[in-house]
Amino acid sequence: MTEAESSLKAGQDRGRQLGLPYAGALRPQEAYLLMQAGAKLIDVRTQAELYWVGQVPGAAWVEWNGYPGGTLNQDFVAQLARTAGKDETIMFLCRSGGRSHMAAAVATQAGWKNCYNVLEGFEGDRDPSQHRGGMNGWKVAGLPWVQG
Repeated sequence: MTEAESSLKAGQDRGRQLGLPYAGALRPQEAYLLMQAGAKLIDVRTQAELYWVGQVPGAAWVEWNGYPGGTLNQDFVAQLARTAGKDETIMFLCRSGGRSHMAAAVATQAGWKNCYNVLEGFEGDRDPSQHRGGMNGWKVAGLPWVQG
């Protein structure tokens, strides 16, 4: 079994344990291995977040909600359809795992078969001082990202 296959299985097992309504939940390193093996990473953060906080090279972007105001993207499913085929393995990433959880659930309901949430997200959980970017997440894992 390859590292990517092991990562996929771990994500599927985690999804079953958590009772998720989609294929599974991946840790950032697992998602990166799957991305290298051809899975598609969909970043659902706002355009402002991508610019000011950073982004993953090679990731596609389909905004879950807009900035400012947080209005839900009513065209999310249509935009996703232009970005990923329904049989592709797709992984959703946001700041900390919340919006990407909802995106994976909506995509699964809309017919995508292999949807995964990237746990911890790009910036991770808040530390005791309520700051992100130091405890866990894509950036803290030392995975590739760029800013601006």
